[in-house]
Amino acid sequence: MLKEFRAFIARGNVLDLAVAVIIGAAFSKIVTSLTDDVLMPVIGKIFGGLDFSSYFLRMGPIPANYAGSLTDYAALKKAGVPLLGYGAFVTQAVNFVIVAFIIFLLVRTVNRATTMFEKEKAVAAASVLAVASARLVPSRIRAVSSRTRIIACRMAQSASLLQSLQGR
Repeated sequence: MLKEFRAFIARGNVLDLAVAVIIGAAFSKIVTSLTDDVLMPVIGKIFGGLDFSSYFLRMGPIPANYAGSLTDYAALKKAGVPLLGYGAFVTQAVNFVIVAFIIFLLVRTVNRATTMFEKEKAVAAASVLAVASARLVPSRIRAVSSRTRIIACRMAQSASLLQSLQGR
């Protein structure tokens, strides 16, 4: 069982996931700071308050021994007052949208880079095939099997594709 566990941990996917979780945790702190310190004050100013996370509705009575501010969300929550903290929810929703958009941009960039890499790889393979097909003598092509003829035709098509790609 220990051997299987070691093999499981040593697989690349598990290590990649562990690195992603660590980077994600660090990245979430950056996004939280961006949201709490930059975006939410601007949104709060637009909606008439400086601290958007302090928007809440009191859902129950305040304890008799409570001596803090009636507008301090954190103090009221700590005192056990039932609150509907919609400002905190909106802050978290904005955090989610920011993270989702940044992940979208990262995935889009990786997909574009992968596509570009595949195209470059195809062009390189086509150039190799073009050189190889140029060296084949027509009488030799007739002597090989029909399967090889099909491959030779595909090489010729790749050569023409390469020429059209290089012409752009």
